[in-house]
Amino acid sequence: MRAVIPVAGVGSRLRPHTFTLPKVLLNVAGKPMLGHILDTVIPAGVTEATFIVGHMSDLIRQFVRTAYPGLRADFVEQGEQKGLGHAIYVARSLLGAEPVLIILGDTVFDVDLAPVLRSPVSCLGVKTVDDPRRFGVAETREGVITRLVEKPHQPVSRLALVGLYWIVHTPLLVECLTRLVEGDVRTGGEYQLTDALQMMIDRGERMTTFPVEGWYDCGKPETLLSTNRALLEKHSVTRDMPGVVLIPPVYISPTATITNAVIGPNTTIGEGASVSDAVIRNSIVGEHAKVHAALLEESIVGNGAVVRGRFQRINVGDLSELESG
Repeated sequence: MRAVIPVAGVGSRLRPHTFTLPKVLLNVAGKPMLGHILDTVIPAGVTEATFIVGHMSDLIRQFVRTAYPGLRADFVEQGEQKGLGHAIYVARSLLGAEPVLIILGDTVFDVDLAPVLRSPVSCLGVKTVDDPRRFGVAETREGVITRLVEKPHQPVSRLALVGLYWIVHTPLLVECLTRLVEGDVRTGGEYQLTDALQMMIDRGERMTTFPVEGWYDCGKPETLLSTNRALLEKHSVTRDMPGVVLIPPVYISPTATITNAVIGPNTTIGEGASVSDAVIRNSIVGEHAKVHAALLEESIVGNGAVVRGRFQRINVGDLSELESG
């Protein structure tokens, strides 16, 4: 079973953190978001994965090979980002006749994929949203998709595509993507996977939907923090530490050092981090970061960053140093 996971994005909305780390490797609830994705798809039956890489691809390769040595992984460079359809197109030579799972690398899901991967027909993950204009949407009739539209101005459906695509007839997908790219058919200036899927439907491909209630966006600082909160509610990890008050849910790395502090709720403390004389809530503190004499809320402290000072709301990138009196 193969998964195709596009992870080439620069993550400009998450700067300064993505100046030094790919977006998909940012820590949320104790592990990189890509780790959450792989921990979902591998138990469901995925044994090999193709990663579409670009920004800081070496770090992604290193993470996958180190953390998931049993996964048969290959990596395809997307030299220029021209849309999700283009990302899948550049990996077309690795896609055979078998079904394939396409899953976006910057969104975390809480869904049982095992039944999906047994489906004899193509099916797309959807969630009902209040404002579907920001998403691709699916129009259905009696459970079958009749039309897919990317970011419609006047949507007639509230079923948003969440970035999970189970494609049974992979050669037809490749054929439709090739027609898009070689025919220079773009929507919004990009080659859209949605357009290729619609082309498949027009040629007789039957597609259904499956619900995804646990759909967590990690594209902006505020959504990264909200995703951290949602995942911690399901997977809180703590330990006894004298002189430290923990307010669940939290994730405290076994290698973190915390003294005279109040941590939580909804807070992640990364590997090797050091926290002292501090109150931290609703925040993420990265690996080997240092926080001293500070009260932080709704904050992201990057890997190796140093924060000393007073109450504030911050968004500090990797290897930064912030001190306030």
